[in-house]
Amino acid sequence: MLRWERGTVKAALGSWPGVDRVEVELEDDAGTLTAIAYRELTGCPQPGETVLLNTNAVRRELGTGGDAMVVARPEVLPEAAPTDGHMVKARYTPMQTMVDAIDDPAGEHYETLRTAKRIDGMPVIVADLHSSLPAIIAGIRAQRRTLRIAYVHTDAAALPAVYSRSAARLREADLLSAVISAGQSFGGDLEAVSVHSALLGARHVVGADVAIVIQGPGNLGTGTGWGFSGVQAAEALHAATVLGGQGVATLRVSEADERERHRGLSHHSSTVYGRALLTPVQLPVMARHDSRYNGFHESVRKQVKSTILKPARKRGVLHQLTEVDAKGLRDALEEMPVRMTTMGRTLAEDPSPFLYAALAGRCAAMLTPRD
Repeated sequence: MLRWERGTVKAALGSWPGVDRVEVELEDDAGTLTAIAYRELTGCPQPGETVLLNTNAVRRELGTGGDAMVVARPEVLPEAAPTDGHMVKARYTPMQTMVDAIDDPAGEHYETLRTAKRIDGMPVIVADLHSSLPAIIAGIRAQRRTLRIAYVHTDAAALPAVYSRSAARLREADLLSAVISAGQSFGGDLEAVSVHSALLGARHVVGADVAIVIQGPGNLGTGTGWGFSGVQAAEALHAATVLGGQGVATLRVSEADERERHRGLSHHSSTVYGRALLTPVQLPVMARHDSRYNGFHESVRKQVKSTILKPARKRGVLHQLTEVDAKGLRDALEEMPVRMTTMGRTLAEDPSPFLYAALAGRCAAMLTPRD
């Protein structure tokens, strides 16, 4: 059931590439809301304009965002951006958009994608939560500062890649070489029809040394065994294997989550890597010789063995438990130009999710060949 509301733009509140945030005064003295508009879909609303809003998420007080979404500017028809491509994203929704995909026959990269078969051993890091992205990059850079990194934004959560302020800031700081929106997601530096073609594009168009594949902000979870959008991570690791890449699986852990199913090793990681995954990957954990290794990290290791390695082995999938040195990673995390938060908790409040993401980044950097 959709909830629509109409209002007038009072003021512009800021922007980042591809997105404008505005304050909207609702009709009938119903108060004000903040809203975001995607330039690719609606253009940029101006003060005094009437806008139509989708207020489902904000009225239900859902965790991600807190903003309404501008659906239309009834008094203004935005100019269509020129495109030679004919690939449609968000297909058969009222907001479907045309893009120039790297695998589009009309695109400049078509011949590259048509002939590319493999990704030449490129490490592919996969994670459950979008908040892992800057931490993974911190881990990569702590090991090899000059590696080219591509981020593949999948369609399991936020479809617009531009919704991610973290990715935008990382691009502005030259910590990401490219954002590739795959599947139904759109708005990246490059567009791809599938995760497979996105990984080929990362390697052969972007020239990436490492690719990171994560859903956008807005992970959907239900508390059931299989009802969470992060299960798509298994598909990304399958794609990496099929294309000749090296899969690195980020463990989702927490010392502070109040939900038992996410405390220590999250059941999401256990399900994806222990039950859904059909190919072996590296599972980075903190090295035992690290001075900060304690009972929590030992308990995570035991959970990985019992809920991932053991059930996977029964199915003939032999994952590799990989010890990674955590030296310098906390400093690397604190130096990142984006604020580290996950599920409302900061790096100071719950450092372990970011540490394990950084371990995955360092692990992948160690797999890349030296010049």
